[in-house]
Amino acid sequence: MRCLLVEDDEMLGSAVQIHLGRAGFAVDWVQNGKDFTVAINIHRYDFVVLDLGLPDAAGEVLLERLHQAQKNTRVIVVTARASVHDRVTLLNMGADDFLVKPFDLDELTARIRCLLRRLPTDDADAGASVHGPLRLFPLRLAATWAEKDVPLTHREFWVLEFLVRRKNQILSRSQIEEALYGWGEEVASNAVEVYIHMLRRKFRPDLIHTIRGAGYKMAPALSSA
Repeated sequence: MRCLLVEDDEMLGSAVQIHLGRAGFAVDWVQNGKDFTVAINIHRYDFVVLDLGLPDAAGEVLLERLHQAQKNTRVIVVTARASVHDRVTLLNMGADDFLVKPFDLDELTARIRCLLRRLPTDDADAGASVHGPLRLFPLRLAATWAEKDVPLTHREFWVLEFLVRRKNQILSRSQIEEALYGWGEEVASNAVEVYIHMLRRKFRPDLIHTIRGAGYKMAPALSSA
């Protein structure tokens, strides 16, 4: 899942980006209101971590701008404001949750996962990606093959989900990397190849085709045999 981190503090922003990246999220980090506006007009985000204390824009304005552009995107606000009045105001403006600075990074990750689980199971399953006996449930990060659970790491899940959503296309390594990693995140040169190899091992060797010189493509819908 893709996250937009809006934080002008270099040390905190870097720490959050690294921590969420290790948790399996692709994190785009911006440090001002101008770059925030560009980001939400270019990319679709699953959730936003929004600092209210930016130097060039009021956080409340950015929250309203986000809901105009992507009204279903979930938002966790991080703020130094701790009063009940401030918290009520934020929730009434459309924030889904908030953390008061300083906060624990593990708690932030736990709150994000909780936020992403809030949709009823039926709604979450309705958004499943299906390819033959393969089913992927993004909101639960769950995969099944012929109705049997297949454990995947976060990165493996998102590689496979990206390939399934574009199953009629040949996807280059750089396209997969862009979907998998946030801006400026360091990517190992063979990372995509490793994930593809592991997915073939966990499902079947012919699940994903290598198109020499071009990239990868999902095989046509396969039987569960």
